[in-house]
Amino acid sequence: MRILPLSLIILAAWAPAVSSLAASYDDPDWPCIQRKVPALAIGQMWGGPIPDEIAAADWRPPAELRTAASEIAPRRVPMQDVEAKASALVAKVEGSARGERLAALFATVLRHLNRERGEIIEGIGRYAHRQKDLSVRVDGMQQELARLEKAPEDERDMDRIEELQDELAWEARVFKERAQSLSYVCEAPVLIERRAFEIARTLAGLV
Repeated sequence: MRILPLSLIILAAWAPAVSSLAASYDDPDWPCIQRKVPALAIGQMWGGPIPDEIAAADWRPPAELRTAASEIAPRRVPMQDVEAKASALVAKVEGSARGERLAALFATVLRHLNRERGEIIEGIGRYAHRQKDLSVRVDGMQQELARLEKAPEDERDMDRIEELQDELAWEARVFKERAQSLSYVCEAPVLIERRAFEIARTLAGLV
């Protein structure tokens, strides 16, 4: 029975999945190809004036804006509905106050999206840590298998070797499936960022 080729196959299958954990920038634990940006800033998206009180960290949006933001922030809401709801909110507001009102609405929407995005980013971090833990466990199993395979043929613990082979094959499959799922999850913060830009553009068009 030739054991080594099978272990090499397992190692070859494992290596590409492990390499996906190396995609990081400022955060060495960040597994996504996309750069980790913890929070989106209003100044990056809103082209008009931003009232000082809105930019303040302790600013609390009024209930009317919080309700409107919760209605237009979700990605399932079509942009024409976003425009309609925002238009209704500022229908009786004119002049510079209109721009300030829309800026406040977008700031409220951005807070909503940043909370959602932050939860996703935290989840990705936890997911990556579990993947790294699994990688360390598999590395130990591979080392043990290598030691057992080097033993003289008449002294090999074949039961343990076969057990490790089965465990490695299973864990490699689990790891790769998780890595593939992670690639989709990594898109979520980007989609939320795009949503924020779309809403900013739509609201700016109502000023």
